[in-house]
Amino acid sequence: MKNSRNSAPDIERLSPSSVMTISVLIVSAFVMILNETIMNVALPTLMEQFSVSADRAQWLSTSFMLTLAVIIPTTGYLLRRFSIRQVYTAAMSLFILGTALAASSQFFEMLLASRVIQASGTAVMMPLLMTTILDLVPVSRRGQIMGNVSIVISVAPAIGPTLSGLILQWLSWRFMFVVVLPIALIALIIGFSRVPNNGGGEVSHLSIPSILLSVPGFGGLVYGLSNLGGGHDAAATAGASQSTIAWVAIAISVVCLTAFVLLQLRLQRSNKALLDMRPFTYREYTLSLITMVLAMVALFGVIILAPLYLQQVRGLSTLQTGLMLLPGGILMGVLAPFVGRWYDKIGARSLVVPGSILLSLVLWQFTRFDASTPIWLILALMFTMNMSFALLFTPLFTTALNPLPHSLHSHGSALLSALQQLGGAAGTALLIGLMVSGTAAAVAQGADPITAEVSGLQHGYTAAAIVSVLMVVLCFFMPGKKAPEELPAP
Repeated sequence: MKNSRNSAPDIERLSPSSVMTISVLIVSAFVMILNETIMNVALPTLMEQFSVSADRAQWLSTSFMLTLAVIIPTTGYLLRRFSIRQVYTAAMSLFILGTALAASSQFFEMLLASRVIQASGTAVMMPLLMTTILDLVPVSRRGQIMGNVSIVISVAPAIGPTLSGLILQWLSWRFMFVVVLPIALIALIIGFSRVPNNGGGEVSHLSIPSILLSVPGFGGLVYGLSNLGGGHDAAATAGASQSTIAWVAIAISVVCLTAFVLLQLRLQRSNKALLDMRPFTYREYTLSLITMVLAMVALFGVIILAPLYLQQVRGLSTLQTGLMLLPGGILMGVLAPFVGRWYDKIGARSLVVPGSILLSLVLWQFTRFDASTPIWLILALMFTMNMSFALLFTPLFTTALNPLPHSLHSHGSALLSALQQLGGAAGTALLIGLMVSGTAAAVAQGADPITAEVSGLQHGYTAAAIVSVLMVVLCFFMPGKKAPEELPAP
């Protein structure tokens, strides 16, 4: 047995303060990710409570992810300028404020604004966690550590819908936030005393033009995709076609994002970029990032369509819907440490290729869902879908970040987190939009409400299935196991 000591988890070799720092950040990230998915099962309830349509209600999820995509690019500046404790305290304080406002919301717009505040805190936490792990964990064992971290991170999305279902079965929707609030407060109190007050202190340049370009760049893209599929807030079109408005928004977004990238390329020559683009010069990073974005399009789109299908078409309660989504999420948590160890032994390609093929097969089966699909088959397919995501996420994250030098850790983490969330927001907006337009088309042709709803859902699932085919192709180009001498130096 060669070098048996190397098989021990690397986190055991870290100093106690480093272990505590990572642990506190993981717990805080758990609370925030739990909050991100807790809304999905509640959307039908909130649609009825506030008298809003499905494509408008989905902005409770989309706005959260969109805010992450807009705020995350600034985290590189924040981590250079302020200490870990300062950044952590600010992030948790924003999240707690947003949670308190959400629990007391009296109208839809207030709840939507509360979600944006929550997301502003969450946006800072994820790059902080990923950058800290990159700085503390050796390259050769990051797969195992990322897998162990994924145990916690993947359990939160599983618990979120189930917790929401339990609450909505007997209590008001407001308790979804009331339950989260004390957990977040305890995490802040512990973290303030445990997270080290080091790091930061650099006199970093904050590029205001970069921020001004990123907001319409990311925001315009998601808004345009949403309106292409049926839109929301038809009164805002003022007589113009929503399709025209959508294409204008997308065009403005493309122009702003192009200008944003060109500005970063110029600023990074003097190390003043808000978001350094040099991670894209690493092939493995770029390939993994594109694949991850496509995975998020499929994942978040399907996650938000599933509760609508189960409740509006199959007539399940919120509790039953939450329990349907629970086993697959738990499976991801159970598989995560094993996938991390397998990654360190066999590399990415041997994991992501079967994972992407399995995901594509499942999503094409989703396109055949109707009002009579057996519940056991739905449960089995969701279980299998989560298995495929377990085979994808840890290898993609680790392969993307492994080749980056220390100087690009914060920028690489920020880029990955921002575009991943943008993919999720775009997937949610696009698939919901396609569902709305497909349902409307079926109604116009004389279909009954349930048949029309099924037709709309099939439109959305078909788009996710097409995206999964692109993932399969990209996964065949992922690297295999690397020799130690091929790994970047610490």
